[in-house]
Amino acid sequence: MARLSKENKATRPTRPPTRRVARAADRPAPRRRTNDTPYHHGDLHEALLKAAERVLERDGLAGLTLRAVARDAGVSHAAPTHHFGDLTGLLSELAAIGFRQFGQAMAAADASAATPPEKGAASAKAYVAYAQAHPGMYGLMFRSERLDHARPSLHEASEASFAGLTRGVGASRHEQISKEQLTLDQAAAIASAWSLVHGFTMLLLDGRLKTILDRSPEGTSVEALLTAMLRLSAGRSARP
Repeated sequence: MARLSKENKATRPTRPPTRRVARAADRPAPRRRTNDTPYHHGDLHEALLKAAERVLERDGLAGLTLRAVARDAGVSHAAPTHHFGDLTGLLSELAAIGFRQFGQAMAAADASAATPPEKGAASAKAYVAYAQAHPGMYGLMFRSERLDHARPSLHEASEASFAGLTRGVGASRHEQISKEQLTLDQAAAIASAWSLVHGFTMLLLDGRLKTILDRSPEGTSVEALLTAMLRLSAGRSARP
């Protein structure tokens, strides 16, 4: 009997080892986004635009690709394409943000001044200050070959920015200017004001004003040089 019991025990099938259930603490943590900024699924569109602005200011327009934006936002490479279609779509939406920020800065400067000459000077300084603070964005806003101006958001933002410029020039001329229909003198005044400030800004961003500033009276700042240019331009405009 003892032998039989041993044989039965020996031939009894062994139970498979119990599978250990992984505890939550044992599971690998989900991968964190690269910038550690949480967002809800519905905010992904905005998160991608913020990532695009970071990449633009950090790496320049040449470094702004759909993959770079997805990597910065910590999402799949397909996400930017799903939201913007292609790189042109992303750049256009980003430029629209730039124009809105730009317009707000100009409007705030205009509201802070009292007289038309002061408003013009304040707006011009705000124009240059925005470009200095956001050189990548400013450069993108005026790269028409990379943008789709038929996109409603960009069209509306750029039109609003132009309307602000038109109001500023109209105030300096003590007249209402319709952005839809300009006289030749009004068109010339707008183009002149825009050319002066935009040209100054581009020379500044490209480092081309350094020689002039170095040879100017000691302590001459960028703002002082711009103010002198605006004063000179206003004096010429006042001549018959």
